[in-house]
Amino acid sequence: MRVPMYQVDAFASEVFSGNPAAVCLLDQWPEDRLLASVAAENNLSETAFLVPNEEGFDLRWFTPLVEVALCGHATLASAFVLFQCRDWPENRIRFRTRRSGMLTVEKRADRLEMDFPARPARIREAPAGLAEALGAAPAGVWGSAEDLLVRLESESAVRSVRPDFARLEQVDCRGTIVTAPGEQSDFVSRFFAPRVGVPEDPVTGSAHCVLAPYWAGILGRTSLYARQVSRRGGELHCALEGDRVKVSGKAVLYLEGTLNL
Repeated sequence: MRVPMYQVDAFASEVFSGNPAAVCLLDQWPEDRLLASVAAENNLSETAFLVPNEEGFDLRWFTPLVEVALCGHATLASAFVLFQCRDWPENRIRFRTRRSGMLTVEKRADRLEMDFPARPARIREAPAGLAEALGAAPAGVWGSAEDLLVRLESESAVRSVRPDFARLEQVDCRGTIVTAPGEQSDFVSRFFAPRVGVPEDPVTGSAHCVLAPYWAGILGRTSLYARQVSRRGGELHCALEGDRVKVSGKAVLYLEGTLNL
């Protein structure tokens, strides 16, 4: 079986920045173990797999270790491939997912806008060992559908976090978002998910389903500009619309090839 595959830097305007994702175009679903093996071989934070359906595409995402319920940057990468490399004829693409419902991506000027479910966070006690794992004292901790949200005092504090990943892997959540007000953006963040094989994710669209509702409540407005301050870095434009979050960004093609399976 020969499978077209693309590697795209998402939430980026140029290669070697943003978050790289692999996008594999399939005619039908193979066994899950093959999907998992491809994702492990790619060794990127996410590999997206697409199969055409009557409305658009079925979409699944795998880290090197597990399948996940929602991924932003690999959805952005998938839409970019369909629009830019496969001549998708419309301005909107519909993606049917197993655990996050129907997602859409639209062309908006020079950006692609994703329509995702909001995942509001609720304040909770910090799990035992969290501060030691992050090497930072939280100003507050919130829980969401899958991830912890940890507020720090400043952008410099977020940039300075050096997690102990072995300890952080013991914290019971998919991932840990650390965030603070931004110096040149509304807010900044970083995202750590060693439990699912992603020690630090460079730019995390799904985390902004948590971050956008939180910062909209803090700042009193629903349109937000965000930066994820990992080493590669990336920028995201977010809009909270009821129980949905619009997350938009740019992408750039890095690699195009064929898998021989």
